[in-house]
Amino acid sequence: LGALVRGDRVNRMGCVMAKCGGSVTFELGFIMNIEKNSVVKFHYSVTETGKEQLESSKEGEPLSVLIGHGGIIPGLEEALIGKQAGDQVAVTISPEQAYGERHEGMTQRIPKKLFKNARLAPGMQVVLPTEMGQRAMTVLKVGMSVVDVDLNHPMAGKSLDFAVDVIEVRAGSEEEIAHGHAHGVGGVQH
Repeated sequence: LGALVRGDRVNRMGCVMAKCGGSVTFELGFIMNIEKNSVVKFHYSVTETGKEQLESSKEGEPLSVLIGHGGIIPGLEEALIGKQAGDQVAVTISPEQAYGERHEGMTQRIPKKLFKNARLAPGMQVVLPTEMGQRAMTVLKVGMSVVDVDLNHPMAGKSLDFAVDVIEVRAGSEEEIAHGHAHGVGGVQH
């Protein structure tokens, strides 16, 4: 009943109007385009261009994001603007619109004690608290008392292919907009 079918029409307020036998018309609801302050619930998969899949939400809960508040990478957010529930989006995001370019020389030597008793190995992704919040880094080398890390985001310098299934679009609540993120399942729980 909630699906838009050929022959249905949309009134001036964006409501889907459908015929139900004869001349009876009823309102199914709003078709909402994704725009700033919309909460979008979607499934996604992402691959590095030309490589194997890196991540997918399809086996779990969909992600919920408040558009226009930095909850997802800029290129993906831009690709979703104007889409609706039921749309499928396939897009390649350049490094500049994803996690940025790689910057050589962004390595740092950190005292091993900051990692507590974690078993570290080269190539491992770790997150440490910094003065500017949580920071993801990649372990390059583990010494007796220090650890060399790469501070570039693990996806920096990579083009990413996203396949997105838009499940639901709704207006963000005043509270969500004030907090800058979606609430509920797939969003922030607090």
